[in-house]
Amino acid sequence: MGSSKVSRFLFLLAQPFVAAFPAFAAEPLPTLAASLENLTVSGLSSGGFMAVQFHIAHSSLVRGAGVLAAGPYYCAQGNASLALSACMSPSFFVPVPELKNLIREVHEQARKKHIDAPEALQNSRVWIFSGERDRTVKREVVNALYTFYRTWLPDPAVHYEKHPEAGHAMIAPDAPGAHACSASSVPFINRCDDFDAPGRLFAHLLGELKPPAAKDAGDLVVFDQSVFTNDGAGMASNAYVYIPSDCRQGGCRIHVAFHGCRQQGEVLGSLYAKGAGYNRWAESNRLIVLYPQTAKSSMNPNGCWDWWGYTGPDYHLASARQIRAVKAMVEHLARKKP
Repeated sequence: MGSSKVSRFLFLLAQPFVAAFPAFAAEPLPTLAASLENLTVSGLSSGGFMAVQFHIAHSSLVRGAGVLAAGPYYCAQGNASLALSACMSPSFFVPVPELKNLIREVHEQARKKHIDAPEALQNSRVWIFSGERDRTVKREVVNALYTFYRTWLPDPAVHYEKHPEAGHAMIAPDAPGAHACSASSVPFINRCDDFDAPGRLFAHLLGELKPPAAKDAGDLVVFDQSVFTNDGAGMASNAYVYIPSDCRQGGCRIHVAFHGCRQQGEVLGSLYAKGAGYNRWAESNRLIVLYPQTAKSSMNPNGCWDWWGYTGPDYHLASARQIRAVKAMVEHLARKKP
């Protein structure tokens, strides 16, 4: 598929669904003396690919990754056409890239010290999800992600859930306005009976949890993300962070939740940060949830995270602008209050 066809395909995926960030000025991201131990990440679709990239780039820091509807590290290999075909809808003619090549990239970039050594992954846990009705990122791609992680992790550490009815979406049981289980459309938040993706991924990544709080009694803060992105890096000016009611005094763990394409604030407002199902679990288990935000552009009309190279050839490395920005936010949350 040529570049013009790729652009046209991406354009056709866009839908006129707009709900902008609040007009008031965002506050600075607070320093909360959070703990960097047991840092976890998760994401859906492009956010799932970004969660994998962040995990692999910083495997000595990240202790768990929850990945919904996404594939292995460096799947697109810097190629938008490959991203849309082999890494989303593979076929006999364009199959999922060979894992040996992707694993070779991990070792090569680790040797150059562009990412952490993959041996650090042995301290991680991974939760993977795929819906049978997902026609956006097909099962073969997610299967490859499972096999990729099994290169370094034993079976108990990598948990793979397959849902027979789920479409391409975050699955949350009590999200307001959630779509039917098999849907694959904006806002990409579905209800599949009592299946609770955030709760299940948290349980696998973090171990025994307290039940979710009856309500998210903490603060969902709109903060100024621009101070961390410098030149933008394909990211929005503002982002969200959920701060549980007892996390202002320090010591809480951090979870980074990467939204998918067409789920960013300029499309959904705070809907994903409020309705994806993380916050009630976070409230009762002392977890700060960081919701970094992308911005759409002519090169990225759907506001996807960069998992094919639109911000530069180092998009999958620790030096990548989006990865650096998110890491800086995490480190800021861990600073002690002045």
